[in-house]
Amino acid sequence: MKRRFCCKAVLSSVLRTSHGVEAVVRARVGGTAELSCSLTPPSTGAITPNLFPLHVVEWVRLGYNVPILIKFGVYAPRVHPNYKGRVSLTRGASLLVEGLSLEDEGWFECRILLLDRTTDEFRNGTWTFLSITAPPVFIKTPPTFVEVLQGDSLALSCGAHGNPRPTVIWHKDETPIEKHEKMAVLNGTLSLATVTRETSGMYKCQVSNSEGNLTHTTQLQVKGPPLIIIAPEDTTLNISQDAVLQCQAEAYPSNLTYEWWKQGQNVYHIEYLKTRVKILVDGTLLIPSLVPEDTGNYTCIPTNGLMTSPSASAHLKVQHPARVGRMPRETYLPTGMGGVIFCPVQAEPPMIFVNWTKDGNNLNLDNFPGWLVNAEGSVFIATANDNAVGMYTCTAYNSYGTMGQSEPTKVMLQDPPSFSVSPRAEYLQEVGGELVIPCEADGDPSPNITWSKVGPIPRSPYTVLSNGSLLLKPLSKDHQGGWECLATNRVATVGTATVVLVLGTSPHAASSVSVSTGMNQANVSWEPGFDGGYTQKFTVWLVTHLNQTSRGKHEWGSISVPTSKSHLLVTGLLAGTSYQFSVLSQNKLGSGPFSEITSVRTMILSCLTSTALPTYPPTVVTSLPTLNPPLFLSANRTALGIVLQWYPPESQATLLTGYVLQARRDRGQWVILNSAVKTNQSELLVQGLLRDCSYDLRLMSRSNKLLSEPSESVNVDTTGMEMYPVRTGFLEFVPEPLLAGVLGGVCFLFVAIILSLVTACVMSHRRAHRRRKRRDGKDCLGDRHTGLCQELQCCWVFHTLQFPVCIKNGPPPKGHPANLTQLWEALKSTWASVPVKRF
Repeated sequence: MKRRFCCKAVLSSVLRTSHGVEAVVRARVGGTAELSCSLTPPSTGAITPNLFPLHVVEWVRLGYNVPILIKFGVYAPRVHPNYKGRVSLTRGASLLVEGLSLEDEGWFECRILLLDRTTDEFRNGTWTFLSITAPPVFIKTPPTFVEVLQGDSLALSCGAHGNPRPTVIWHKDETPIEKHEKMAVLNGTLSLATVTRETSGMYKCQVSNSEGNLTHTTQLQVKGPPLIIIAPEDTTLNISQDAVLQCQAEAYPSNLTYEWWKQGQNVYHIEYLKTRVKILVDGTLLIPSLVPEDTGNYTCIPTNGLMTSPSASAHLKVQHPARVGRMPRETYLPTGMGGVIFCPVQAEPPMIFVNWTKDGNNLNLDNFPGWLVNAEGSVFIATANDNAVGMYTCTAYNSYGTMGQSEPTKVMLQDPPSFSVSPRAEYLQEVGGELVIPCEADGDPSPNITWSKVGPIPRSPYTVLSNGSLLLKPLSKDHQGGWECLATNRVATVGTATVVLVLGTSPHAASSVSVSTGMNQANVSWEPGFDGGYTQKFTVWLVTHLNQTSRGKHEWGSISVPTSKSHLLVTGLLAGTSYQFSVLSQNKLGSGPFSEITSVRTMILSCLTSTALPTYPPTVVTSLPTLNPPLFLSANRTALGIVLQWYPPESQATLLTGYVLQARRDRGQWVILNSAVKTNQSELLVQGLLRDCSYDLRLMSRSNKLLSEPSESVNVDTTGMEMYPVRTGFLEFVPEPLLAGVLGGVCFLFVAIILSLVTACVMSHRRAHRRRKRRDGKDCLGDRHTGLCQELQCCWVFHTLQFPVCIKNGPPPKGHPANLTQLWEALKSTWASVPVKRF
């Protein structure tokens, strides 16, 4: 009965107060909050004896499936487990919540169900928002002390709870941290991309809201190599003084040790220093009682065992009177050749003069024609003979005086080395072969044979055999040029030269390019390089450097040079204009490398004659603008291919418009790979290379059509790089038009041969078929004139008839004239005697 009553009341008597008016109650964490809900009837309502009728009070929280409190009459309230012991009713139906926490924040509704009323005199059901405020409380903080290695990355996380939500601000040494490329704050986490020495310091995380603030401090120490704060300085002292070279560093960790090196050797490993030097705890180097040998560069290296140690150097100069080092006991001079008697002088300040004695007497050079004392104090003898034999001493002087006479040296004559086998003056050899150039020498003692190439050192290998011969295998283009064989022993060094000419190669670059200009012309001349064994021809390339307002394209242009000429007059040039010239040589095997670029400027009218009347304001001729090449060119192998990196040229007065990339394969000629590299680029993925090849790459700066000198070249190897195609072998050297013509001709010849064979087979088949027909007595294929018979095996044409007659092993078919039947009968009886024509 009671259950039905409650259900009826719930269905019919749920009344709401305020009709949508919402209240907010604010409280702090740990405090108490009262959510109001009144049972007082309205003042205009009827007064009844039962002011507070029988009712049920429910408090509901949004998000909870069941009420957090239900109170019926005098019975004890039912309370949700989360609020056990913390909620109660006060002043009628108001809810009192104690021990507040942030989780208590939310929407609450008061519901009053009147069980003995039939009208809705009371309004109930008000929603109230309980707002909980709380000061910040840290939920995560970084350690109070952090060590990190220099160059690593670092993240310091700081987070807090609170209401309102606290904000996080990071400070370094009391200064707020602002976002920049090496440091950023996101969601309370401070991130440092690269830790440096300057990153060390005190970091403070401050969290705050309207209810309060908290701070947490972390000390960051960066571990790294030492930093030199006091470097040694260049010092000049006199002999016998004490030297003090300071060197102080700081580091973390601070377990510093110092090393001092002289000329790349530890001072404790140098015989004349190790017993005298002392390194103090603060890194200072002490050298007491200086001697002349102490002069040199000293390097301080502090270390704490981390990463690469820094270094700082200073030069110590010890001033002393001039002295002579160790003289050899014996000095050998080559008979009949020039020779030198050395005096190893040590002087600081520099030497002023040297006195020489011979056999105990002062050496008077006037008595010996062709003898002289050179700037180093040594005696030079133009032709050594018996006059040079004797005992010699030397005494050196400077502004401080002298430290005495040298030890004596005995001068003796001896024959110089001589060549028993000399190379020919010139060798001509095909490229790719093997060339052995003999060179043998005799002497006492036996001389040592060495070979050297005149000019640039060849990149291709060469070997000196045990008998002194030079082996060039395989012979390559860069082996060409002058070679010198040297025979050396203690007496003298003698040499003999030869020239190697490598045949079967592309021509070598032209050299000594000179350009003399006029107003509208330029005379270009050059020295031809070796032609590679074939007749070579030349092409002059030029480009104009016009002002930047000029329109149109200004690419390199070329002018062919008549055969056997090594000069060319270029006409049609613009007056007062800058040009660049280069010469390209070619032979039947291909093009050689370009010559060096020569930049010139044509004359203007006022430069040619002083009597000419100018028709425009005079032009001031200034020096040609120059471009600097890119700096620090480097190449790296990546998954995408070869990537070039560089720095733009510094202190560039002329505006750059781009870069030009050149390449050469296997030390061949330079070719342009990319002429449209943009100015703002400092990195480039190189296209157009072949797999399994070696390349040299270089860049040139470009301002319109003015090019700079090439940068330093870098060598790259594309071995195993799948993104590049493999080389095509011989076909890559065949021009495309020629290749297309050859392929077309081969195809036509092939088709013609096939047609000829088919025709021959058909004719042969027909002849064989006819022979077989004749052999079988059946050589007639049909009536070719009338078509009366299509499969006749034998046809006889009578010349006496006006039309041909076809007979097929029997009488004529019906429909033919009657006389055919008679002819048929006559034919059978006179078969052998009838004249016929066979076809």
